[in-house]
Amino acid sequence: MSEDIIADKWYKAFSGVKATIMITVLIDVIGIGVIIPVLPFYVESFGASSFIVTLLFSVFAFFSFISGPFLGALSDRIGRRPVLILSIASTALGWFVFAAANSIWVLFIGRIIDGMAAGNFPIAQSYLVDIAKTDKQRTTNLGLIGAVFGIGFIIGPVIGATLGAISPSLPFWFVGTLATLNVIAAYFFLPETHNNRSVGKKLPINPLLPILGAAKDKVLRSRYLAWFLFGTAFAGMQAIFALFAKVVFGFSATATGYLFTAMGIILVINQGFALKKVWLKYFKEIDLEIWFFVVMMLGFVLLDLKIFAFFAIGLILTTIGQSTLRVVMSSGVAGVAGNQRRGEVLGIMASIMSVSMILGPLVAGALFEVNVQLPYLLNVVLLFAAFLIMKKCCSHEKIVLHESVEVVG
Repeated sequence: MSEDIIADKWYKAFSGVKATIMITVLIDVIGIGVIIPVLPFYVESFGASSFIVTLLFSVFAFFSFISGPFLGALSDRIGRRPVLILSIASTALGWFVFAAANSIWVLFIGRIIDGMAAGNFPIAQSYLVDIAKTDKQRTTNLGLIGAVFGIGFIIGPVIGATLGAISPSLPFWFVGTLATLNVIAAYFFLPETHNNRSVGKKLPINPLLPILGAAKDKVLRSRYLAWFLFGTAFAGMQAIFALFAKVVFGFSATATGYLFTAMGIILVINQGFALKKVWLKYFKEIDLEIWFFVVMMLGFVLLDLKIFAFFAIGLILTTIGQSTLRVVMSSGVAGVAGNQRRGEVLGIMASIMSVSMILGPLVAGALFEVNVQLPYLLNVVLLFAAFLIMKKCCSHEKIVLHESVEVVG
């Protein structure tokens, strides 16, 4: 029996693992989607200001930043399964606390608990990397997570709006119940996939230490920097997208919601179909890491022209660009890091993205008040810098790989 046949059978044997991980990510994303139409109204029912509403988002992002590297490294140490189950359980608890809140400070506790569990996303990524036997399987698996993101962002707001019309807290009870069922499913059906564990390494308690270590990591430092620039641009776009559509085109909240739904559909098609059938089939993964920054840049240029036909095309390009880059950059970092550091580096990437999700909206919001076109113009500059960084980084990797092949040959 050939190695390819053995690998294929082994890979199919873990289809249940993939299904469980996909459900885990889907429930997380549905939770995020539920927040979009419901959370502001729910929080305002406590007499809170709009600043408190935004502060709840910031608190979640901050504790996500804390939890990412630690939970990722912990999964490298003790295994993916126990950490992921604990993380899902914490998510369920966070939603239940949030739904049962009778004061503003309890709302913050709920978001803190959920933020501390947000590290389950890089652990889920590590699971899918563990069960992949080839580079393409690894990238395809991570692409499935992206497709699930799109599905979650399509159905999440619908669930939030529907259940929220019955009761402001009902959507959060619903998501908490889903997470609880997910804990039960993971406990009974999710096996351990990480057997080559890093037992001698000290776990990072200070969330800044992995970031500082990333700055010293000569192998991955360039990729981390490009990831930060990419995240800052994307987070800035998310923050001012509805405002831009309202000011420039006069879009209502409903019309903007339809745009978000369209983006979700494009994301699902791109990561569920095009990534495997087109991008990975006809292009090298290392080239996708470089040139899709150009795709995003072109998209932002078109968005900024304030002409709706170009705006629509730009929306398609930015959605395809960011959804592809998320996958190929995560896959590239996981591949360079190796087996024992995958959880750690994916956790670091999650933390870098959390910092971007804090910084990007702040910068974009300040620029938007000066001129509505400045945020997207800044994004073009950020992405161009990331393009140059990845072009240099990947070109060096190609040279090293070519030299290694020559030595082996």
